Amino acid sequence: MVSLTFGLVAALAWGLHDLCVRFAAQSSGILPALITNLTTGTLLVGGVALYWGGWSGLTREAAALAALSGVIYAAGCYALYRAFSNGPVKLVAPIVGSYPVLSVAIAAVQGQQVPWLQWLAVLAVVAGVACVAVFSREDSASGPAPRLATILWGMAGACGFALTFGIGHLATGAGAELPVLLLTRCAAVLAVAAALLARRQAYRPPLRALPLLFMMGTLDALALSLVLFAGSLPRPEFAAVSSSLFGLVTVVLAWALLRERMTRAQWLSIALAFTGIAVLGA
Repeated sequence: MVSLTFGLVAALAWGLHDLCVRFAAQSSGILPALITNLTTGTLLVGGVALYWGGWSGLTREAAALAALSGVIYAAGCYALYRAFSNGPVKLVAPIVGSYPVLSVAIAAVQGQQVPWLQWLAVLAVVAGVACVAVFSREDSASGPAPRLATILWGMAGACGFALTFGIGHLATGAGAELPVLLLTRCAAVLAVAAALLARRQAYRPPLRALPLLFMMGTLDALALSLVLFAGSLPRPEFAAVSSSLFGLVTVVLAWALLRERMTRAQWLSIALAFTGIAVLGA
């Protein structure tokens, strides 16, 4: 179905984006890297939204929900960046990608019927991404405290993304998808800018990091747009569930490009997650 396809494309975009997060955060700092990323995506979405937006369909309720979704998205992204700056990709990505249970639970609370087979499929996806972390090899350079901090930041990111998509789907469900998307991103940019001002942190990303940050902003804008646009489609929670595979995409890319070791159990976990996605799309 279309919602599932949107989520899978978003997973590919976010997977590549998250592979770059470690380098961006280390070279630019978390908040400068994050505001450059979000601003780039906002500018890309802005032109399209202002021209084709259909602003007459935007209600006050949808605007308020979009703003709230954007603030939460900024918080989730910050947690994601902190987690990737603390721990290895193979640990962080699956934890952050475990938000589908919350997404489907939110849909159930909103009155959406969720058959037991779909719950099993969601649990398979979550089990797959969780097992990638469980079966990861310990990093001898990090102790229990850094590992715990990484896990907690990853869990915070997962909660932030689940709430972002749940609230964002409520906003886009009323129509005016492009205005909702633009308001969401503007709210996220303003939230990060407020954090920079509160910390009195200068915004000085190195020039050599800008191409990477601009690419990350483009990928993030594409992925978030697809997941939020699913709010006007049947079963929008499927987009949130399938987009959670970005964690597995990131892990596989880290194995291929960064030479992070993968065990047989981790590969089997990836297969389990894709089986869950196939069941959801059946």
